[in-house]
Amino acid sequence: MPSNFSRRRIVQALAVSPALAAMSGPAFALNKAQAEGLIDQVVAEINKIISSGRSETQMFGDFEKMFRKYADVEIIGRSALGVPARSASAAQMRAFTDAFSGYLSRKYGRRFREFIGGRLEVKGTRPVKSFFEVKTTAFLKGEAPFEVVFLVSDKSGRDLFFNLYIEGINMLASERAEIGAMLDRRGGNLSALISDLKKAG
Repeated sequence: MPSNFSRRRIVQALAVSPALAAMSGPAFALNKAQAEGLIDQVVAEINKIISSGRSETQMFGDFEKMFRKYADVEIIGRSALGVPARSASAAQMRAFTDAFSGYLSRKYGRRFREFIGGRLEVKGTRPVKSFFEVKTTAFLKGEAPFEVVFLVSDKSGRDLFFNLYIEGINMLASERAEIGAMLDRRGGNLSALISDLKKAG
């Protein structure tokens, strides 16, 4: 994550990926209480990690476990990869998802580590199309409170968050632009991208 992530403005008008198209369908089994309950757990985990006093490396491992448990890493990864995901083999997608999960955990783990000494609080939930938007507020020492929003769906068979916004920055849009640029720099070589993602973030 760039050091100025929290202030950067990403162009939002990106094409909707096939992986997210299914999210725009009709009625869902997930309800407001379940969506908010999931993010209550996520917030509790984040607050626990940032107050643990553990080393950065240990925190990154904890954040990856949290992402793996509560985030739809396959949907997020497929969306971030975009069009190349359509032609990637199942083995390549598994390898990419694993590498991307670690990369995402380190990148957003660094962002959440900035919350040390502060906390997140769930503030409200509302339905949007076939998913729920759960708004939280980050309270940091010496800074004005700001919003962190989680999008929750059960389209993968479990209640999971598939996107988040930190101070208005869309994770999926940001990562799709970032991963696309990384892949372009490697001449479209997905194996090279996977290898480099294991060290990036």
